[in-house]
Amino acid sequence: MIELLKLKEPSLLFRHNQAIEDPRDGLALFGTLDEGKPFGIRWGVIGTPEGIQRLKNWVQKINNPIYDKVDASQPIDARPPFLGFETIFRIPWPSKPAIELAISGDEIRNCIYLEEPHQRVYNTVDLFSSRILRAINQEDAQADIWFVVIPDDIYKYCRPKSIVEADLKIQSKAKISSKMIKTLRKQTSFLAEYQKDQIDPYYFELNFHNQLKARLLTSKALTQIIRESTIAPWDFPDSRGNPARGMDKMQASVAWNVSTAVFYKCGGRPWKINGIRDGVCYLGLVFKQLPQNSAGGNACCAAQMFLDSGDGVVFKGAVGDWYNPGVGDYHLDREAAANLVSLAIDTYRANKADKMPSELFLHGRVQFNDEEWSGFRDAVESNTNLVGVKIRESSDLKLFRKARMPVLRGMAYIHSKRKAYLWSKGYISRLQTYPGREVPNPLYIDVCRGRADMEVILNDVLALTKLNYNTCIFADGVPVTLRFADAVGEILTAGPLSTDDETQDIPLPFRHYI
Repeated sequence: MIELLKLKEPSLLFRHNQAIEDPRDGLALFGTLDEGKPFGIRWGVIGTPEGIQRLKNWVQKINNPIYDKVDASQPIDARPPFLGFETIFRIPWPSKPAIELAISGDEIRNCIYLEEPHQRVYNTVDLFSSRILRAINQEDAQADIWFVVIPDDIYKYCRPKSIVEADLKIQSKAKISSKMIKTLRKQTSFLAEYQKDQIDPYYFELNFHNQLKARLLTSKALTQIIRESTIAPWDFPDSRGNPARGMDKMQASVAWNVSTAVFYKCGGRPWKINGIRDGVCYLGLVFKQLPQNSAGGNACCAAQMFLDSGDGVVFKGAVGDWYNPGVGDYHLDREAAANLVSLAIDTYRANKADKMPSELFLHGRVQFNDEEWSGFRDAVESNTNLVGVKIRESSDLKLFRKARMPVLRGMAYIHSKRKAYLWSKGYISRLQTYPGREVPNPLYIDVCRGRADMEVILNDVLALTKLNYNTCIFADGVPVTLRFADAVGEILTAGPLSTDDETQDIPLPFRHYI
């Protein structure tokens, strides 16, 4: 008979060392873990004049309580009201930005309607990134975070499969053939017969969000990209006069999520996991397959490191032939594996007074092979317990309850000392609901390398589902070590992969990628 284990819901630590399960409760009752900068949120904004005004109005609005209309069948605790930014975060957020950069609607339309997709996305991103960079370099006033307020048309036309309607298309200049694009991707320098501005767009991904983040990484500019219809849903009605996206019913949630993300990006930790073991370090491996015919290899590797303090750092590793098309998985060679973990260890020691981690958990989506595990071992000292854990969502095992609600979050089935199933999604007693629609699948946990107590690993994974500062929800279904793996990989490979020693391997805080 299968015996199930119910893990205790991890609690989070807030101001005055107060611990509680729900981040919204903790922020409202006790305040953030870190005090934040006393002058508050010093922000810059770029967008259309209408978009900038909408954001100003929204910032003014969230300095007061926001109450969503909740359906009678939905428990009020599933979506609590937002009590006001300064009330919750204990620092001011003035409605007047430090810097304002306006872009006309005509300038945007002249870019987003271009027929050729690479030029369309690149030129649209350039409208925003070039002006932000100019302001950083030339303006006396500076911003800790930049709000990039975009019209919904940018979201519509600047994604990988976007198509511009025939009656809106603008003929692109100097289009390059698909054959030439493949040739360009093999080049380490620009071809003489083409101008730089004609070549550049073809080195970048067709995604406004990822490309903008990638092009601002070297400047270390922190951004929050937000659609106008998210903060002013009533200004964008459908044919019946109702807000087209239905965001009017979620304004308290929007305020919680954006405010938490902004506080974190401006240098403060909203919370951290309570009771995490001293000296533990978690490293999630990131891989991204590169376009065919790219120079130097078929995939890029990186790692997301999270410390016991809650801080996160991203390391860019080497480009190489890590992707195996026959199997569909990724593996590093020994040297690349050692170099990647060495970067993480060096950063850990810099943050921990030159101490080595006592435990280092490597999280991945596939099992680690002998060669890369040898590389990982080369990078750590003998007194560090190195453990490799494969984590993936599984539909192999389903649990059903004789009740209206599904299995409880935190249920686990330990199959053996090395294999277990963990339900990180499910009914949440604190919220009195299940924030999902389908029967939740468990995470399959496989301790494929090293040794550690399975119950300790399960508790760690469950706790790491509550460390997503990009949103303010009770918990994610995936630990933060893997939650943003795809997004980080896409940003790292959204532009040309630099071989410049000054920028290649510089670790950047996790806040730059979300």
